[in-house]
Amino acid sequence: MRIRSFLPMNRTEMKTRGWSELDFLLITGDAYVDHPSFGISVIARILENQNFRVGILAQPDWKDLQAFGVMGKPRLACLITGGNLDSMVDHYTAAKKKRQKDVYSPGGEAGLRPDRATIVYSNRVREAFPGVPVVIGGIEASLRRFAHYDYWSNEVRRSILLDSQADLLVFGMGEKAIVEIAERLQNGETMAQITNVRGTMVPYSPENIDKEVLVLPSFEEVVADKKKYAEAFWVQYNQQDPFRGKPMLQVHNRKGVLQNRPSLPLNQAEMDAIYALPFMGSYHPSYEEKGGVPAIEEVEFSLTSARGCYGACSFCALTFHQGRIIQSRSAESIIQEAEQMIWNSRFKGYIHDVGGPTANFRRPSCQKQLKSGTCSHKQCLFPKPCDKLDIDHEEYLSLLRRLRSLPKVKKVFVRSGIRYDAVLADVKSEFIRELCEHHVSGQLKVAPEHVSDEVLRYMGKPGKKVYEKFVQRFKEENEKLGKKQYLVPYLMSSHPGSTLKEAIELAEYVRDMGVNPEQVQDFIPTPGTLSTCMYYTGLDPHTMEKVYVPRSMHEKAMQRALIQYRNPKNYELVREALLLAHREDLIGYGPKCLIRPLKIVAEDRNKQGIKSKKGPTRRSGMKNKRSEHKSTPERAGRRGRSKAGGK
Repeated sequence: MRIRSFLPMNRTEMKTRGWSELDFLLITGDAYVDHPSFGISVIARILENQNFRVGILAQPDWKDLQAFGVMGKPRLACLITGGNLDSMVDHYTAAKKKRQKDVYSPGGEAGLRPDRATIVYSNRVREAFPGVPVVIGGIEASLRRFAHYDYWSNEVRRSILLDSQADLLVFGMGEKAIVEIAERLQNGETMAQITNVRGTMVPYSPENIDKEVLVLPSFEEVVADKKKYAEAFWVQYNQQDPFRGKPMLQVHNRKGVLQNRPSLPLNQAEMDAIYALPFMGSYHPSYEEKGGVPAIEEVEFSLTSARGCYGACSFCALTFHQGRIIQSRSAESIIQEAEQMIWNSRFKGYIHDVGGPTANFRRPSCQKQLKSGTCSHKQCLFPKPCDKLDIDHEEYLSLLRRLRSLPKVKKVFVRSGIRYDAVLADVKSEFIRELCEHHVSGQLKVAPEHVSDEVLRYMGKPGKKVYEKFVQRFKEENEKLGKKQYLVPYLMSSHPGSTLKEAIELAEYVRDMGVNPEQVQDFIPTPGTLSTCMYYTGLDPHTMEKVYVPRSMHEKAMQRALIQYRNPKNYELVREALLLAHREDLIGYGPKCLIRPLKIVAEDRNKQGIKSKKGPTRRSGMKNKRSEHKSTPERAGRRGRSKAGGK
């Protein structure tokens, strides 16, 4: 019987297990947290379950080659991931400023992984272990597998497979692919022979193209022509379905990268088997003296019920990574995990979340998806719910009831977000009432993102009226229950399609709602999303129509400030935006005004002894309200985060 323990991180821990060498060395940009929310831990436990000897090298010092050899040369391969986040997203804000904290590092310390961690680690491994096969995976590798726009360098970069010099790239969640790769290596195959595994990308000679392979515009073409970039991305985006997706080749000069078909979705038994693996459920004890790893706080007492999302928001990378087909665990598997959680000495009676990318998605949107995949010509929820949508919350409600009836459980919350348009589409369900009665902690976070129907169209989100209908239903149910509970809307600034006109429309809605958003998500163009393609090309890849893109940091700052117009620090930016948009009617004393006139603000500051900042300026070169719609995205650029996660 295998003793439940952390996987080895050094030679001493290897000797405790009686190992002289590893089969696989797993390298990650995160601290080692042995929890199923951390992709590296899932892959490690799956390989361990297949009787392979695996060790974890977490956040090695990339400047010291010897740091990569602390557990010796692995027998079969090195497996590398940048971590649960793309390392550039982890390091930098939308304004390209360094973040001061890294929740995936001990004590939240920043700077323990390099920029572009997957590339750096892979190249260092090549130096440390010449000839050892290198496999890369995780969110960073998955989203950067083709030629892609990189926001932080403002250029189109090559496939990460080529820049990392890896032998193979695993995209998506990777459980099935890694087992097949491991077994084939164990059976004596070389990496050069392992070229046809679903869910992988491999270096490939452009001369040996099979007739079923789709040939994308080359790296050189997408660098030279933004329309070609948009065309290439649209093909990639529509071939991620495991049932109808075809292999794709993209040539980079004399080299090529071939994406095989995506992995087939896991069935319920396979999902249950993963979550039954002997995870320790926390961070490695070596991090205790630094205060642990902050990222565990959100997931330690949360339950993952499903993966995948058929919502397909344009700014979300899930379509490119986890896919649109929902894969769910059985209720019994989730209850069993909850029963183990209850006996944790740190458990205080509160299950923080039961969900996935979208909490109220527990099964595929229709039966067709399990046989022939998702539709290529339409979405499940946008612009309105499909007439074949099979939405029923009863099974999810039954799960929540069972969880809250467990001994020692005081409250079960739903915090991972719900699709309110799907809730409204389920006319038979009492989901809203039961949600309000049992699963809201005073505030429920929802993500309308914006209120302009034009911007929402580019986002792939439901219109303002749908959100307002949900707001009304939520209010009515709470009134019936005698509860005072509130919706906290997630809002996004500077998304493609948003001019100052739409940003002001959002500010007016914030005013009318009477909310004061403390957090606003600045749109970050991360690789692998439709919105990023729009941001870079100024084109909607679906229609090839031009899209306005707020690119300059100054305009992005104004759009963000408008949503938080009540903050005195934002006064100058808000005033400048209103003047540029010729919305002086919003500067004054009336109930509809966003800010007071400058003279009154200056007098208030003088009375309080506050020094005035420099007044607004038109030197930014911004166009006014009328000319914004005429200016091209390229000219707008010259004038100047999805949580993603998974393996």
